[in-house]
Amino acid sequence: MLRNNRPAASAANLPRPKAALTLGFTLLVTLAACALLLQAGDSPPDRVPSNVAWTPETIAAASSGDAFRGLLLAKRCGHCHGDEGFSARASTPNLAGLNKLAIWKQLEDFRTQKRLSHAMDPIAASLSPRDEADVVAYFSKLPVFTDPQDNRAFPQSRPDQGHAAIATHLVSFGDGERGIPPCQACHGPVAYRPGVPSLMTQNTDYVLIQLEAFANGTRTNDINEPMRTIAALLTEEERKALAEYYGSGLGLQSGSSTSPK
Repeated sequence: MLRNNRPAASAANLPRPKAALTLGFTLLVTLAACALLLQAGDSPPDRVPSNVAWTPETIAAASSGDAFRGLLLAKRCGHCHGDEGFSARASTPNLAGLNKLAIWKQLEDFRTQKRLSHAMDPIAASLSPRDEADVVAYFSKLPVFTDPQDNRAFPQSRPDQGHAAIATHLVSFGDGERGIPPCQACHGPVAYRPGVPSLMTQNTDYVLIQLEAFANGTRTNDINEPMRTIAALLTEEERKALAEYYGSGLGLQSGSSTSPK
């Protein structure tokens, strides 16, 4: 007769259901926690597009400048932006006549490096809050009509008929099928609206550079991402057509009346 030589299972060797369940639950929780930590490590941190919050205090700060003192401070700006606020280079923005709040926000974004520029970051960082307000007051009061003594790049040549038609439609109507609102909804029917960057006297190359920067995410200081979203939806040809439209001075007219003749 064959005998089973294995010892009988003792009570100590029997599986314990409660202990097994506890161990399994603890393992699952640990694995879940590790997964969350790994996921958090892979995700980029949240980025605040701008430190500017439009409150009565910030609006008052941006609007309280001394234009005469700003004239003296702006002497260092003329090399790039022109002595009268109009640049001779199409890739540099014109500042003459821009709204105070719009200029002030951009200076603040440069100062806090929410908008990056090798040229503007150190200049903005050197300005005190009073300096910022004074410079803003000066540029906002500069006239936008042509002065025979300046050498502005604006306005540039008008776009060809095809590009003019593309831009006119986008400015006046946008593209509802792609979720693109008309440009004039934010920037105004004559490319000017308080608190919004004016496009009515802006240079072609500068507008195109900014549209491309918004589209590829290298400029990210638009609160709630309207420009990043819209610019990414536009085609390369549409961005170029819009830049030519504003750079040629067509933005000075009502969007609905700028269809090519």
